[in-house]
Amino acid sequence: MEHWNSTLGSGFILMGILNDSGSPELICATITVLYMLAFTSNGLLLLAITMDAQLHVPMYLLLRQLSLMDLLFTSVVTPKAIIDFLLSENTISFGGCAFQMFLALTVGGAEDLLLAFMAYDRYVAICHPLNYMVLMRPRVCWLMMATPWVLASLNALCHTLYTMHFPFCMSRNINHLLCELPPLLKLACEDASRYELMLYATGVTFLIPPLVAILAFYILILLTVLHMPSNEGKEKALITCSSHLTVVGMFYGAVTFMYVLPSSLHSPNQDNIISVFYTIVTPALNPLIYSLRNKEVMGALRKVLRKYML
Repeated sequence: MEHWNSTLGSGFILMGILNDSGSPELICATITVLYMLAFTSNGLLLLAITMDAQLHVPMYLLLRQLSLMDLLFTSVVTPKAIIDFLLSENTISFGGCAFQMFLALTVGGAEDLLLAFMAYDRYVAICHPLNYMVLMRPRVCWLMMATPWVLASLNALCHTLYTMHFPFCMSRNINHLLCELPPLLKLACEDASRYELMLYATGVTFLIPPLVAILAFYILILLTVLHMPSNEGKEKALITCSSHLTVVGMFYGAVTFMYVLPSSLHSPNQDNIISVFYTIVTPALNPLIYSLRNKEVMGALRKVLRKYML
């Protein structure tokens, strides 16, 4: 079979979810609104935490990292999908596909690890409050912010280089919203079953241990909260933790479906819906879940807005 894999003039066609839907204009408008919401809310959250010195504590510095990751994640995918639909041009170059894949894997992997570190931060704050400033000293906090980026970028670089070395057949259509590993491997002319097994192992390694750690931390938190004498303390702890668990459930549920479940259980329509969820919907909801239920963040945001609007 003839191969077309070349960096000169060759590319892929991202089929996405808009053209094959019954009402593409409505879906495009919805995605646009969600992107604007994600861009604005995450941008404001970044601004508030950066400008307010009182929020320069581990909890909010980690939250700022989450907002940055969400902003980058949705910006890697959504603007191109919207522009492609409006211009009726769904192509992406070979290099552009590789770059999009690398960025998506990096940000997605980093967010996966960051959520585990955020769970540890809540565990220390609630279960060991007297030792919080020691266990979450600045050096530890910066290490917790840098480690997800380093590990995720190395993992993304390895997967991107290996995936793009495959020869691809004449079919250039990627039945997906973005250049992502599972749908792209279906276009490979060579047998990619061994690599798919390695991809599965990597997905399990990256997703399951952080998820187990998160669940373990929250079980310990719950046991501690139940023994709190103050009802107000219980309520505050449960509100903070429920926000985090909501984010964890949305993100891990979607990513686990995409990268851990066997490919035989996937279909293009399901994969597209799942990818829309964790690249567009979740980044729009995360800052609302955190900020609307956090008085400190809302207070800092009001101060920043007053300062720049006056």
